[in-house]
Amino acid sequence: MKMQTLVKVRRTSQILFFVIFVLLLINTEFTGGFDTSEQDISLPYPVAIFLEASPLVALSNALSSHTLYRNLIISLVIIIPTFFMGRFFCGWICPLGSLNHFFGSLKSERKRGKQRIESNKYKKWQMTKYYILIAVLVAALFGSQIAGIVDPISLTIRSFSLAILPTMNYALNAILNGLYGTDIAILRSAADGMQYVLKNSIMSIKVVHFQQAVFIGLIFVTLMVLNLRITRFWCRALCPLGALLGILSRWSIFGLEKKSLKCNDCNLCQLHCQGGDDPKLGLKWRKSECHLCFNCAPSCPDNEMKFKFFPKTHTTEEKPDFKRRKFVTSLAAGALAIPLLRSSTSLDAAPNKKLIRPPGSLAEKHFLERCIRCGECMKVCPNNALHPTFMEAGLEGIWSPHLVPQIGYCEPSCVLCGEVCPTGAIWEISQNEKMGTNADGQLVDEPIKLGTAFYDRGRCLPWAMAKPCIVCEEWCPTSPKAIYLQDAEVVDSAGEARIVQRPYVDPGRCIGCGACEYACPIQVEPAIQVSSIGESRAKNNQILLKK
Repeated sequence: MKMQTLVKVRRTSQILFFVIFVLLLINTEFTGGFDTSEQDISLPYPVAIFLEASPLVALSNALSSHTLYRNLIISLVIIIPTFFMGRFFCGWICPLGSLNHFFGSLKSERKRGKQRIESNKYKKWQMTKYYILIAVLVAALFGSQIAGIVDPISLTIRSFSLAILPTMNYALNAILNGLYGTDIAILRSAADGMQYVLKNSIMSIKVVHFQQAVFIGLIFVTLMVLNLRITRFWCRALCPLGALLGILSRWSIFGLEKKSLKCNDCNLCQLHCQGGDDPKLGLKWRKSECHLCFNCAPSCPDNEMKFKFFPKTHTTEEKPDFKRRKFVTSLAAGALAIPLLRSSTSLDAAPNKKLIRPPGSLAEKHFLERCIRCGECMKVCPNNALHPTFMEAGLEGIWSPHLVPQIGYCEPSCVLCGEVCPTGAIWEISQNEKMGTNADGQLVDEPIKLGTAFYDRGRCLPWAMAKPCIVCEEWCPTSPKAIYLQDAEVVDSAGEARIVQRPYVDPGRCIGCGACEYACPIQVEPAIQVSSIGESRAKNNQILLKK
C-alpha cells in the first residue's frame, strides 16, 4: 500500500514540475515596454532555474571555463540527494523524462504483452549514454561546450522555445483569425474569449519564427515517437545527464531489496519498468539504470520486493558495466572532436561576417566554452532577432545564437539575453554598459558594438535610382546618429535635376544593432547590411584603428 502511495506521489511530482517548467518557459518573454530611463528591466521569474539545476551543465561549464558561473551552484540540490536516493531526478523532476515517461506508457502494436516485457529488459546498448557522457566531458575539458546539445534540459527548452511553442502559437493565431474572419457573431465572441484566455496563458504576444525550427522540432518529435517502440528510449540509451546521475547513484543508500530469488514469472515488474533495470526476481537489479518510478514493487503479486534505505545488496549491480575498449574510444572521441570540428572553421581564421553574436557575448573561443544552445536568449528576445546558427559558427557552434537583422533588430535598451543566459556565454550587462552612457544618459564610454553596417550603393534607392529614401537614418537609434545624410544633385531618367539625400554610415558611431537593415524597404537583399566587422568582443575583427 505504501509503494502504491509512492507511485501516486511520483506522478504528482512529475506533473507539478512539468507545469512549473512550462510556466517558466512561457514567461521567458518580456511583455512590457522599453524605456531608456529605466535601468532595471528584468523578468519577474527565475526562468533559467531548470538549466542552473542541471548537474551536467554545471560540470561541463566548470571543466570548459574553469569556473562555476553564477547560479550553477544550484545543481548541488540535485547532486547531493542523488548520493543518497539514486536517480530520483530522472523519474520525479526532469521535464524531458516526464514526457518520455508519458509517451513510453502509451501502447503501440510493437509494445504489447511479451514484446513489451522483452523491450523492458536491460540491454547492452543502454551503456551508450555513459560513453556519450565521457565524450562530452572530455570535449568540455578541451574547451567546447557541446554537452549542451545533448543535455536533456537544454534540449527540451531549445525544442519548446524554437519549435513547439512557435508552432502552437502560429496555429492558434490562425484559428483565431479564422473565427474573426467570419460574420457569425457567436464565433467572433468565442474568439474574443479564446484570445483573452490564450494570451494570458500559453500564447506569445506576437507570432515569432526561428531558423532551424523544423530540424530542431523533428529531432524532438523523433525522440518522442521512439518511446512507442522502446520505453524511455532517450533516458535509457542517450541521456548523458542520466548517465552522470547513474554514476553518482552508485553510493546511494536507498534502493530495491529482493526478499527472495523465487519468481513465478508473471513479469508484471518488467512490464511496467521505466528504466530497463531488471527488477525481476532472480536477476540483478541495476541501480544506475533505475529511475525510481516504483512501478515494479507494488505490481509484484507475491510482495517479494521493496524499496528501502540500506537494502541488502547481494541482488544489486552497483555500477555501470564499462568496457575498457569503448571507454578508451569515448575518451579519444571527446579529445579529437574539438580539433576535428575546428579544422574547417578555425577560431583563428577570418571571422564569419554573418556571425553577429548577442550584446555581451564573450570572444568566440570563450563563447563556445560556455554556450549550451538552450535557446533562452532567443526565446526572450523581444524583436525575434536572435536565431540558432547552422554552419555560421561551424559544426561546433551549431544552434548557438546569432543576430539576423532582416528578421529583427537588437533593441538598444534591452539586456534580457544576458539576464537569462545560465552559463555566462552572454555576460550580464546593464543598459548603460550596453550603450556606453552614465545614469543621466550621457555618453561616457564606447557602447558595445555587435558589428558595423555597410551600404550596397547599387541597391540603395538614393544612390542607384535617384529616389528619395531616408528610412535607415530615421530608424538609427544611436545618439548622435550613426547614419547621416548629405544632399546630392542628381539627374533622373527624364533628364531633370533634383536634390536627394544620400545616406552614409559613421563606423565610429554604428553599434551594429541591425535596425537599419530590418527597416530597409529593399527586401530579399537589403541595401544596407550589418556585418560582424567592428564587434567589441573580437580584437581581430576591427575596422577602425584605436588612438
